[in-house]
Amino acid sequence: MVEKRTFEQSVAQLEEIVRRLEAGDMSLDDSIAAFEKGIMLTRECENILNKAKGKVEKLVRDSKGELTAESFEPRE
Repeated sequence: MVEKRTFEQSVAQLEEIVRRLEAGDMSLDDSIAAFEKGIMLTRECENILNKAKGKVEKLVRDSKGELTAESFEPRE
C-alpha cells in the first residue's frame, strides 16, 4: 500500500534529502537513490500544488452588486 503524504511531509522529506546530499558524505549509490527519491517528492509536491490551484477561487461583485465566484488566475 502506498503511503499518502501531505504537502508539508513531502517538503520536509525533500529538505532532508537536500541536506544529506549537500553534506557530501553519502556513497554514490546512496546519493543516486536519494536524488531519485527527491525527484519523486518534487513531482508529488507539484501535483498537490496544481490540484490546490484548481480549487482556489475569488469572490467578485457582478454588475448587480451580487457576489459570484470566479476561478482565480495568478498574475505572472
